Amino acid sequence: LVDVRTPEEFAKGHIAGAVNIDWLEEGFLDRANAIDKKRPVLLYCAAGGRSEEAVAAMKAAGYTDVVDLENGFNGWKRSNLPVATK
Repeated sequence: LVDVRTPEEFAKGHIAGAVNIDWLEEGFLDRANAIDKKRPVLLYCAAGGRSEEAVAAMKAAGYTDVVDLENGFNGWKRSNLPVATK
């Protein structure tokens, strides 16, 4: 579970267990390389735009099972699902 929002956004609330790898920061794929390319990966951002771009980049880099959380973190919150801050 990867949150591709900025560290500031992540600190205000995220899905429990998520790792923050900022899509907008240079070197996203270098930092994502810690993730096994054969393991399932779920990405999310605020609404879906950044994570959609990150999914495409990861697939192009050889990740075989990477998906985007529909409606992003905003959709998660609208569904009244739990939000972590630590």
